[in-house]
Amino acid sequence: MSHTLGVRQAQKLRTRQALLDAALALLEEQSLSSLGLREVTRAVGVAPTAFYRHFRSIADLGVALVEEALGSLHPMIRTTVSPAADSEERIARAVDLIAGHVHEHAAHVRFIARERHGGVQPVREAIREQLARFARELKEELAKDEQAAGWSEEDLLMLAHLYVDQMLITASLFLEALDGAASAREQVIRLARRQLRLISIGRRHWLD
Repeated sequence: MSHTLGVRQAQKLRTRQALLDAALALLEEQSLSSLGLREVTRAVGVAPTAFYRHFRSIADLGVALVEEALGSLHPMIRTTVSPAADSEERIARAVDLIAGHVHEHAAHVRFIARERHGGVQPVREAIREQLARFARELKEELAKDEQAAGWSEEDLLMLAHLYVDQMLITASLFLEALDGAASAREQVIRLARRQLRLISIGRRHWLD
């Protein structure tokens, strides 16, 4: 009996993931607010009623996509501000990590970029909550750096939000350059490094 339950659970997880993958593929060309339930189930090859065994609504599926798209980024964001490296190494590493993530997960990045200010409120809120969590985690990492001596909690959180916003901007630029010439990607790299360098300089002199 336990073996049968295990097989059923595995099948259920596969179907859930198939629904997420199908929705993400369909969202390459449209927004979540225009995505239909039947459109998703047709792409997977299951009955529309099967959708409700996994998600309450399209909005609920969208929230699950937010968790899938952003959940894996927490370790990467902490790594980009690790105090172990000097400023230039940290900046180069941050930009390389963002570029690599966009290359590997372009559909997820495109989904977040579109839906961050989209028409589905639960999804907007889920993205906002994830980004706020990023900023809180980043603040804790920034506080470990000797440059944080004398900084208030409020200012550290402000700096963390600034880094998170900059990472999103950089990801969007890499996304736009994804199918372009190599020179377009190099231009994004140069701009992103300069922008992060500007934040770094301001950070060093904030208490002046």
